[in-house]
Amino acid sequence: MNAHQQDPLLTVDGLVVEYPARGWRGTPFRAVRGVGFDIRPGETVGLIGESGSGKSTIGRALLGLAPVTEGRILFDGEDVSHPTHRRRRELTSLIQVVYQDPYSSLNPAMTIGDILTEPLTVRRVPRREALERVRDLLETVGLPADAVRRLPREFSGGQRQRVAIARALVLDPRLIVCDEPVSALDLSTQQRVLDLLIEVQERTGVAYLFVSHDLTVVRELSHRVAVMYRGEIVERGDGDTVTSRPSHPYTRRLLLSSPVCDPDAQARRRAERRRLSVPS
Repeated sequence: MNAHQQDPLLTVDGLVVEYPARGWRGTPFRAVRGVGFDIRPGETVGLIGESGSGKSTIGRALLGLAPVTEGRILFDGEDVSHPTHRRRRELTSLIQVVYQDPYSSLNPAMTIGDILTEPLTVRRVPRREALERVRDLLETVGLPADAVRRLPREFSGGQRQRVAIARALVLDPRLIVCDEPVSALDLSTQQRVLDLLIEVQERTGVAYLFVSHDLTVVRELSHRVAVMYRGEIVERGDGDTVTSRPSHPYTRRLLLSSPVCDPDAQARRRAERRRLSVPS
């Protein structure tokens, strides 16, 4: 059974995220305005938009890091919009995250072995069993076994992102929120990390919410794509269609923002992008 024939693993229904006003005369800021989408097991849904569009806020809401003002988040049929602290902690084994900057999310004073075994030892997995699991994960993400004895600063940016992916996988999650996971990497390293994410998905069946501002990156691994603009989804559909032949002016502007090698073609794209108006 493929992903499109299965019941959703995650359903976001009418999600509103609103932050309190600053100062007594301020008004609340509504970052997400009634958004809805779903993700099936083993599927990647790309969530794309420029900075401030609300895409990362949705990822934070799924992780319990942003307030759900209205609407529902259902995970495997369970409403997890407002979980208890204990349930939120339990959900971390099912929903994990890979951030943009792997170095800031890795404790610089801990070895890679300690970083990766920590979530397991917290759950009272025996040390030997935890180390075996970590060695298997290091092999999965293409890092040498001796990485367990090294510190994060001893690795390149791409290698640290592989460590972050291994850490996200250590508890066998069913969904990983990938928040701009390759935007800080050079193009060749980006491709290697994207290939790794695809390989991991094929091997484990994990689902991804892939948050990015780059249509060309989202095209690489998304089965379906939703485009965010000012807190709302303005276009959605099959990944190839949305990233190659978009219908909404905002999505077309995003596509035209992607650089091309030919300077003349790039100049034409810039001119066309300036002519496109986006509804307010």
